[in-house]
Amino acid sequence: MKRIALILLRVFTAFDWPLLLILVMFAGLGLTVMHSAVGSTDWRFADQSRNFLIAFVAMWVVALTPPPLLMRLALPFYIVGVALLVGVDLFGETSKGATRWLNLGFTRIQPSEMLKIALPMMLAWYFQRHEGQVRIRDFLVAAALLVVPFGLIVRQPDLGTALLVFGAGFCVIYFAGLSFKLLIPVMLAGVIGIGTLVSYEDQLCQPEVDWVVLHDYQKHRICTLLDPSSDPLGKGFHTIQSMIAVGSGGLYGKGYMKGTQTHLDFIPERTTDFIYAVYAEEFGLYGGVMILVLYGLLIARGLTIATRATTQFGRLLAGALTMMFFIYVFVNIGMVTGILPVVGVPLPFMSYGGTALLTVGVACGMLMSINRYRGTKV
Repeated sequence: MKRIALILLRVFTAFDWPLLLILVMFAGLGLTVMHSAVGSTDWRFADQSRNFLIAFVAMWVVALTPPPLLMRLALPFYIVGVALLVGVDLFGETSKGATRWLNLGFTRIQPSEMLKIALPMMLAWYFQRHEGQVRIRDFLVAAALLVVPFGLIVRQPDLGTALLVFGAGFCVIYFAGLSFKLLIPVMLAGVIGIGTLVSYEDQLCQPEVDWVVLHDYQKHRICTLLDPSSDPLGKGFHTIQSMIAVGSGGLYGKGYMKGTQTHLDFIPERTTDFIYAVYAEEFGLYGGVMILVLYGLLIARGLTIATRATTQFGRLLAGALTMMFFIYVFVNIGMVTGILPVVGVPLPFMSYGGTALLTVGVACGMLMSINRYRGTKV
């Protein structure tokens, strides 16, 4: 009896209860919106319920895993992930013009999802090993570790996942002590590039102009963002319809399961990338603010865990995973509201998909593991 009590105590102490409460609220909200988005196709609602269950189990298992073990797994996890990305490049399966999947015989996987977790783990492990003596050379090595998977994912092409992987990895490097002064030239180059694109949109978006570093469909997405009406039934359809849905929700929304853009099938990919348009149409501006507050609480809790971590590995990993959530939300909502190009980034805990939910579940489990660890060595 005493042993059972100890096991139960360990199970319950593994959870960070403020974070768990936020995630339970997301699960309820996500399933509620999904039920409206799928309409009569209830199998997706059932699948998403199962996906949430799997994600919570994975979160619990990872929460029970101490950071020293996570640190030992970082290098092999990263190597396997990069090897699988190389496998995708050589033997991957192509669907809808992108080669992102690898058939292992018994299942088909998307290795790029692994790198959202594996890359920040690897970089946090690397900087932990060089704690107190980080030099310019170490930042260059970290940059190389970041560029390899980023480049392989861009080749697939999968710009949305590549941005998330790059963002998570870059946050580790920045939190490890990268000087902000070094970022100023990059930021200036970005501002100049965006300004040039906006100023010379008509010339740069002509069909015969090759952007070299981007595929044609990626160029079209950016040009469509600048002027969705240029192709309202083609590349601009997604942006225009999602903006109509968000705007038509008004202050209070049209009511649950009463969204006309949703249920008349005007919103494309309404269960995945554009789930926020479904939510905003039915719950309005107040509902949109509420979900942003909930995401804000999630990010605030993650950053609190990062600041309380007792090791360099824990601080860097928790900070990077938390900022990954921020990038997820910023890119997805920016895409739906027409301020960013469509890049196929799901909204955490809201969009349909087992792999994406499993990834964020594992990330939350790592945050809980870091929060409960009170050792000083890893």
